[in-house]
Amino acid sequence: MGRYDRSALPVVDSTGVLLGIVTHDDVADVAEQEATEDIQKLGGVEALDEPYMDTGLRLMLRKRAPSLVVLFAVQVVTVGVLHHFQEALARAAILAAFIPMIIACGGNSGTQAASLLIRAIALREITPADWARVARRELLLGLCMGSVLGVMAVGMVVGLNALGYARSEHPIDVGFAVGTAIVGIVIWGVTIGSLLPLLLRRLGLDPATISSPLVATLMDVSGLLIYFTVASVILRGTLL
Repeated sequence: MGRYDRSALPVVDSTGVLLGIVTHDDVADVAEQEATEDIQKLGGVEALDEPYMDTGLRLMLRKRAPSLVVLFAVQVVTVGVLHHFQEALARAAILAAFIPMIIACGGNSGTQAASLLIRAIALREITPADWARVARRELLLGLCMGSVLGVMAVGMVVGLNALGYARSEHPIDVGFAVGTAIVGIVIWGVTIGSLLPLLLRRLGLDPATISSPLVATLMDVSGLLIYFTVASVILRGTLL
């Protein structure tokens, strides 16, 4: 109906006899239902069968709790990452001050890319066969956005040090480590966020199951690993 700008379409049987019509309001109802389901899945919630206020407490728990349990279990990996780099944190406690910023950059970039790709797939703007074009596009965007955020991070670290916050004997080195890590994290985030929906579509699954919380959780784990690895290399011989 949208393609040919029609307000109604006929429904006929195999002999061409008119059985009825499908009107634009029928299509709108279906579109609203599908959009609602996708939006709820993007939030990490199993699609509700009834309106929010009509859904009982027990059913709401069944719809929402499983994803939180899975995400919580995945987050446990961050404990292992922090434990692995515990010695580095002990030597350069300043690194811990920028962990929230690192996590935010990864989660925000990943969920942003996932939301755009899921919607583009739903509108049939792209297909799994376009994965190479999508990857090239997102890598370039990730490099550009990550570079901007990385430069801002260097300035922020140096500025905070000058103001007496997050003091360090090597503020330039720390800023360069944080900025470089952010570039890598943003590139990795947009890569995960853009290619996972295409992979799910290729496997015949609903791309909306790559919800924002799931992408953010994956980026929490991998982002910390990238951050501490980059910091260990750049700060070796100075703080580490």
